[in-house]
Amino acid sequence: MLQEFKNAFQKPNNGHFQLIVINVVVFLVLAVPYVFSTISGFDNVFTLIQNQFSIPPKFGEFITRPWTIITYGFSHSLKDIFHILFNMLSLYWFGKLFIEYLGSDKLVATYILGVLAGAIIYLLIFNTIPYFVDQSGFPGMVGASAGVYAVMVAVATLLPDYTFFLLFLGAVRIKYIALFFIVLSFIGTTSTNAGGNIAHLGGALIGFIYIKQLQVGVSWGGWITITLDWIRGLFTTRSKVKVTYRSAEPKAKSTKATSGPSRASQDEIDAILDKISDRGYESLSKEEKEKLFNASKK
Repeated sequence: MLQEFKNAFQKPNNGHFQLIVINVVVFLVLAVPYVFSTISGFDNVFTLIQNQFSIPPKFGEFITRPWTIITYGFSHSLKDIFHILFNMLSLYWFGKLFIEYLGSDKLVATYILGVLAGAIIYLLIFNTIPYFVDQSGFPGMVGASAGVYAVMVAVATLLPDYTFFLLFLGAVRIKYIALFFIVLSFIGTTSTNAGGNIAHLGGALIGFIYIKQLQVGVSWGGWITITLDWIRGLFTTRSKVKVTYRSAEPKAKSTKATSGPSRASQDEIDAILDKISDRGYESLSKEEKEKLFNASKK
């Protein structure tokens, strides 16, 4: 299993599955102290651990645990298995479609933007609107729903007429699926899970804005991709550069065929195609686009 999880992070264009693995691992890791603390009667031990993952509604308490603005989006309720099950199924279906058109990096960026937007809207509303301030006595909120809603609405904005075949309903356009859950969350803002539903709406909003901005050439998630690439680089071993010396070649050989970006080896073309598969065509540099264009004319 560990090897399969490791392969999930080495496989290109697999961001949706990577996010699912992280969520499931966090769920299982938290399940261990939950079970033992409950059996032994030391519930306070698990409460202390869970507080490091759940984002509190009151801003004064949040500033003592600022990291929860991210960690809440990768943890779920241990008392309701359907909480994580529904979120992960939705992330898989919509995430797989997202990657086909925009690539893995943009999926992860959209998910994280949704988590952040959901947390910000949640904190703003529970600290400014009297109706919700009066209900801010609960410990905190967990769940990947804000990130999942961001992905779902992003796909529905990009491909509104794409259809999913649902049990008992048949073919349904994903714009109506997204609309259904948005309306459901809006009504749910007055329920016992008001915090979660407010976060859903925040994630949905950022998913819509993200795609609209991307369509005009602005990527709101670029900083997330750069940051994650830097973090990955810290854990990636770099091969040592091997220096070799060659005798000077006769000057009679022409260098015209290898000068500039017009010619590229097959390895370079393969690397460019992998980059398109992982991040989309717009991630290519001008030189890479020229190499790909010239290779296509052969």
